[in-house]
Amino acid sequence: MVGYANIGQKFTEDKYFWGRPSAVDYNAAGSAGSNKGPSNPDYLKQVQGRIDSFLVHNPAVKKEEIPAELVTASGSGLDPDLSPSGAKVQVKRIAAIRKLDNAKLISLINLQTEKPLLGLFGPSKVNVLKLNIELDKLK
Repeated sequence: MVGYANIGQKFTEDKYFWGRPSAVDYNAAGSAGSNKGPSNPDYLKQVQGRIDSFLVHNPAVKKEEIPAELVTASGSGLDPDLSPSGAKVQVKRIAAIRKLDNAKLISLINLQTEKPLLGLFGPSKVNVLKLNIELDKLK
């Protein structure tokens, strides 16, 4: 697994943490959002498709537990980070496939969580590529 930690990567295998969807299919040369708002029927259909797909791959998760960031693309289409909750909602799927303890994955997420700058500015975040690289190192 090779990539740039500051550019979102496409992870679709169930054994990995998935990042935020991309409106440009993770093409850094075409960085952009979709410019479709929440009243656009095509956009709503796309988001619903992402929700349905997420639920198929994460059957232990309820629809209302899915963080919006996992079914909506960022403004650039290349966001490399998730919130800690965006990563943690995927733990059961990955733990089952990799035959790992949920607590071990939660601990990995916590270790990979970057805190807000000076404890005040911005949200806590987890870089998905870095997280998946560390995930592959677990035994």
